Amino acid sequence: MTAATPVAQAPQRQRRKRVLTLQTRLMVTVIGMVALILVAVAFATSTILGQILATNLDSRVAAAADQMRVSLLEPPQDLVSGPPTAYDVLTTGHYYPSGTLLILNTQAGGLSGAYIDEHNTVRRLTSAEINAIAVAAAAPGASQGFATVRIPGVDTYRVTLRSSNGANGGNGFYAFVGLPTSEVSATVAQILTTVVLVTTGGLLLLGVAIALIIRRGLQPLRAVADTAAHVAALPMSEGSVSILERVPEDQTDDRTEIGQVGRAMNTLLDHVSSSLTARQRNEELMRSFVADASHELRTPLASIRGYSELSLRSLQRSHGPEVLETTEQALERIQAQSLRMTTLVEDLLLLARLDEGQELVYGSVDLTRLCVEAVADAQAAGPEHTWELDVDDVPIEISGDASRLHQVLANLLGNARTHTPPGTAVTTRLQRIGSDAVITVHDDGPGIDPSVAEELFERFARADRSRARKTGGTGLGLSIARAIVQAHHGVITVRSTPGDTTFEVRIPTRGTPAEDQ
Repeated sequence: MTAATPVAQAPQRQRRKRVLTLQTRLMVTVIGMVALILVAVAFATSTILGQILATNLDSRVAAAADQMRVSLLEPPQDLVSGPPTAYDVLTTGHYYPSGTLLILNTQAGGLSGAYIDEHNTVRRLTSAEINAIAVAAAAPGASQGFATVRIPGVDTYRVTLRSSNGANGGNGFYAFVGLPTSEVSATVAQILTTVVLVTTGGLLLLGVAIALIIRRGLQPLRAVADTAAHVAALPMSEGSVSILERVPEDQTDDRTEIGQVGRAMNTLLDHVSSSLTARQRNEELMRSFVADASHELRTPLASIRGYSELSLRSLQRSHGPEVLETTEQALERIQAQSLRMTTLVEDLLLLARLDEGQELVYGSVDLTRLCVEAVADAQAAGPEHTWELDVDDVPIEISGDASRLHQVLANLLGNARTHTPPGTAVTTRLQRIGSDAVITVHDDGPGIDPSVAEELFERFARADRSRARKTGGTGLGLSIARAIVQAHHGVITVRSTPGDTTFEVRIPTRGTPAEDQ
């Protein structure tokens, strides 16, 4: 079985070798079509010219036959003494061109035949040759009084018949007069030879020209293939991948089809490069997310473990009142860290469900009332700040999840309270802009560090990590807020400079998720 494998693969390799390139197929097709056309033209030309030459030969044969008839009706003086033969007629009297054939049958002289060869020498024909010519010339197939006969070893002739019955005292005779067809055949052969040579030379020149034109025309396609091959050789499964290969700009002309392919290839590579960059960014975010989540979970777990071990040691050493006090403090810390860990896990679960399009319960939401309640809660939690509210008299209602939207606003107000010093003015404004309800939370605090502004809505992102550690934040609040707003078909953005930080939530009042259901 092992030895049979290469044998079975051999035909497949041979089939692959027979595959022709696009350039070869185009050249073969174009040259083949041109050659076919040229051959057809040459065949038609030679056929028409041959017919013209044959007609001309028939005219010459008819003229020679008429001249011969006149000579026979009025023979020269040296032929009157005896019955003329074909040899006598061709050697005496009028001038006849080279190649003239005469088969003569007179009442007195009988049947005779002769012809003039290429050296203008008159030669006699044998009885067998004369009979064969006479039979062929008189055959029913002779067209319009002309026939084609062949003398083996001599030539092929075109002949016609002339005769006289001897009335009015003349000589009675009939004669077949002919001229050779070799001149016509030679002319046609010369034409065909010339056409073949010219066609061959023209096809060679055409092949070279087409090869250059097609090679130049397919150069953009080769550039696309080379670029694709280089990109295909890049390892893209993992790690940072940069696709720098592009089809050269001079090969991406939109006015040509192949140029359009090159430009589309560059656009595709741009998209692939952007996708790979996004993939690498997502991988980095995932690693950072796992590390931050592990860190956030490790802290409360370490506290729970430490306080539980402290409680066990206290119980093992004594059973006095001090044990109860120590155990109570440890259990309180365990409870606090458990609540912190539970909050973190619930936030992660909420994010996962929001990513899947779950967790929201839609209904009619009065955003005006929601803003009033959220600002009131923030004022109670941070009386050291200045809280302001700007809403219209006419309530703004949308379709959404009231509790989750309250969570968004509470998070923004909580961040403003936590990350700004006492005395900072925080203004909440609700207004309708076009078909959108827009909520803005503005403060005149120190602002957000520009280095983390772009990552502010990422998971576990913090504007100030040390301050976040102090306040116990997990860095999930803004990412949850963004997920909730996006689930309502809205967007949340931030603009921040020192003394001017504004978070904006924009949610459409029409075409909301509840109306789509």
